[in-house]
Amino acid sequence: MVRTPLTPLERERGRFLGALLRQARGERSMAEVAAAAGISAETLRKIETGRAPTPAFFTIATLAATLGLGMDEIATRCAAVTAPPEDSAAA
Repeated sequence: MVRTPLTPLERERGRFLGALLRQARGERSMAEVAAAAGISAETLRKIETGRAPTPAFFTIATLAATLGLGMDEIATRCAAVTAPPEDSAAA
């Protein structure tokens, strides 16, 4: 099965989600938060850097709980993200 390429909007929302989670992590180490959420530090790194822009729902749910974020807050903030201008999408 071939996966449909992500749109510029999906990639931008993934970058925003990663930044939001990174900000919520604060001074805690990546390894500490990942272990508490039951995921690998590499998975968390990929999400935070936008390299995994569409993580699984339950991955985000456990990260949100670990970081004290509400799923409604994450959804609302990510939904407000708009697609990058065409010029930056090509970069």
